[in-house]
Amino acid sequence: MFGLTVRWSLVDAPKGTLKALRSYGEDESFAKFAGLDGLRVKTWRARKGEWFEGADVGVSEEALAKFQASFEKVAADSPGSQLIGGATILIEACEIVAVVRRPAGFRPSSHFEHGAEDDDN
Repeated sequence: MFGLTVRWSLVDAPKGTLKALRSYGEDESFAKFAGLDGLRVKTWRARKGEWFEGADVGVSEEALAKFQASFEKVAADSPGSQLIGGATILIEACEIVAVVRRPAGFRPSSHFEHGAEDDDN
C-alpha cells in the first residue's frame, strides 16, 4: 500500500494549538478528506508539544504522488501551517506494510476525549 506522511513541529506552537488542530480535524479537514478521490485512509496523529502529523494511505502510488505534488505547492499556507504557526518539517512518501481492521472500528475524532487540561500543545 502507498502512504504519505506530512508532519509539523509543535515545539514552538502557541498554547492551545493542539486543541485547535483537533477542532479543525473534526470540523473541516474530516469532510475535505472523506471525499478525496484516491484516498483509502487518513489519520491525524500528534505528540503533545512535539509534533502533529497527517498519515495517508492511498489507492495507488500515482494518486498519492498527485496529492503530494499539489500539497507541496500550498503546504506553507495550509490550514495546518496557519494553526501551528510554521511550515511542515516533513513530507514523505512511504510504504504501508499492513493495516489491521477490527470490529470495534474507528471514531471520526478524539476531540471529545480531551478536557481543559489538554489545551496545551
